[in-house]
Amino acid sequence: MAKIAVVTDSNAGITQNDAKNLGISVIPMPFMFGDSDETYYEDINLTREEFFQRLGDGQVVHSSQPSPVEVLKVWDKLLEDGYDEIVHIPMSSGLSGSCQSAMMLSSDYDGRVQVVNNQRISVTQKRSAQDALELAAKGWSAKQIKDKLEEVKFDSSIYIMLNTLVYLKRGGRITPAAAAIGSLLKLKPVLQIKGEKLDAFSKARTVQQGKNTMITAMKNDIEKLYGGIANDPVYLYAVHAQCQDEFNVWKQEVIAAFPNIHVEEGQLSLSISCHTGPGALAIACSRKLEELR
Repeated sequence: MAKIAVVTDSNAGITQNDAKNLGISVIPMPFMFGDSDETYYEDINLTREEFFQRLGDGQVVHSSQPSPVEVLKVWDKLLEDGYDEIVHIPMSSGLSGSCQSAMMLSSDYDGRVQVVNNQRISVTQKRSAQDALELAAKGWSAKQIKDKLEEVKFDSSIYIMLNTLVYLKRGGRITPAAAAIGSLLKLKPVLQIKGEKLDAFSKARTVQQGKNTMITAMKNDIEKLYGGIANDPVYLYAVHAQCQDEFNVWKQEVIAAFPNIHVEEGQLSLSISCHTGPGALAIACSRKLEELR
């Protein structure tokens, strides 16, 4: 049986320490702040606390993709260490060019590196990496794992309620006028990530209304898209961006809404938090693979 390595990037929300425990290689994402040319790497020389501190100080954050040198360094080290094949799972191709770049780089590896255009991010991307590990343990080849993960790429959902419109405005995703009106009305926008896009889903006038909107949307997805709650069809996540106290309440609300499904907790990746800022709450799911049930 081939020895297969699983590689992803820190958009999956996997820390370097967790990566070691899971047996997954995680390439850190680079960030720059303001007009500085200095590059920071997530969980290497940039902690979550420092990231949100800089956001709170008004610094504009720019995210980038890992350099080809860094990607090749990880791949070559794994192959030198005795792995026969690599499954590489970057963030969604609709949100970054890192997937296309990795695909081009992989063409020099004679099929030993399979890049998955899984179109996921954050906890759903993490789940794909965990699924890849479990499929590899069952004897699947890297190509078989790639094909399966791309087959089910849309079998996940994320809903995010923002605490503020400041960061959407700062990133140019909404106009200053729209942000001003939204702030005046104290709107709590709910965003959706489904496949390759981060889109507006609805607007709530209160935090509780926003929470109810997310829970209802997730119940609908599970019933209509993923086989029904009674079948325990998904991995379910309560998620947040640097708001532990609010999250503790939110997680209990998610548990109460889905009493028959185990609820895991997670944090929004920094690449999403660039646009949401701190205080965002989210709910996410990833459909369980029949081959792993």
